[in-house]
Amino acid sequence: MIRVLLVDDDALVRSGLRIMLAGAANLDVVAEAADGREVLGAVDLHRPDVVLMDIRMPELDGIAAARLLAAQPDPPAVVVLTTFDADELVLRALQAGAAGFLLKDTPPAEIVRAIELVHAGDGMLSPTVTRRLISMVAGDAGARAEQAHDLLATLSPRERDVALAVGRGETNAEIAATLHLSVATVKAHVSRLLDKLDVDNRVQIALLVQAAGEH
Repeated sequence: MIRVLLVDDDALVRSGLRIMLAGAANLDVVAEAADGREVLGAVDLHRPDVVLMDIRMPELDGIAAARLLAAQPDPPAVVVLTTFDADELVLRALQAGAAGFLLKDTPPAEIVRAIELVHAGDGMLSPTVTRRLISMVAGDAGARAEQAHDLLATLSPRERDVALAVGRGETNAEIAATLHLSVATVKAHVSRLLDKLDVDNRVQIALLVQAAGEH
C-alpha cells in the first residue's frame, strides 16, 4: 500500500483528491496538510511514501516545503500539482527536487499512475509539462543545446541509451524490457546518470535530453 500525504491550502481540492484516490486499491491517503509549514510534522507523524503537493500556499509554499523534505533522511517522493499560473515557480520546484509534475486538471487515472511511478523510483513529467518547461528554460537555446550535447557525450553507450529512454518518459521497467536489462541494473544506470550529468532527479535528465534535441 502506498501511503500518500495531501498538501493543499484549498480544503475542497484536498477533499476531491482524497475521494478520487480512495478509488485506487493500492493507495492510502494517510494525512492532509493545509500549508507547507505543516509538511515536516505530518511526514514525521504519518510516514507517507509520496507527498502530493500544491505549489502556492499562504505561509510556506510547496517549493520551500519540498526543499525542506529533500534535506531530511529518506524523504518521501514529492509530486507537484500546478496550474502554471506562475511558471517560474515550477522551475524552482524542479530545482527543489520534485519527482513529478502534474497539472491540476490531470485525469484521476494519471494522478494515480504518477504516484505509483514516483513511489517505484521513476519520474512523472507529462508531455504538456515537458513542453512548457522546455520553453521556459530555453533562453539561449543554442548554448543550452551545446551544453546538453557535451554532457551526453560523457556517457557510455549504455548510459546514453538509458538517458534517452528517460527522456522519452519511459519507466525503469519499460527501459529494462527495451534494453534487455534487469530493473536493478537500470536503477544503477540512472543513479550514475544523476552523478555524471550533475542533476538531482530523472526529471532533470529528461529535460537535458530534450534540450539536446535527442529522442
